[in-house]
Amino acid sequence: MGFKEGDLVLEVGRSAGCDESLRKQVSAITKTEFVDSDAQEVVDGVIIWWRDGDGDLVDELMDALTYLSETGPIWVLTPKVGRDGHVEPSDIQDAAPTAGLSQTSSFSIAADWSATRLVARKAGKR
Repeated sequence: MGFKEGDLVLEVGRSAGCDESLRKQVSAITKTEFVDSDAQEVVDGVIIWWRDGDGDLVDELMDALTYLSETGPIWVLTPKVGRDGHVEPSDIQDAAPTAGLSQTSSFSIAADWSATRLVARKAGKR
């Protein structure tokens, strides 16, 4: 996911169904605790656990951008096909540009979760 020691990571949407092993791996790399949306600091990355029915993804992405450093990624983690709460990839592809983001990659990150990396679009690109 590209995180390194000392990075601050905002985590949004955590619930009982999230992959705890993945969370522990990220924390082991950064050696920091996850930041929640009550914090006021600028973060190096955002992890959003997103499921079908969670609301408006564009709004969530816009909120995440208010905390994010200029170069940090937003990772949208969604349940895989056939899992409860699965989100169609097109939903993320549609939401990203509206929030001023570009999708750079998508892959399987855990047994039940897929990851999509979003970054801020460079000025002048549309």
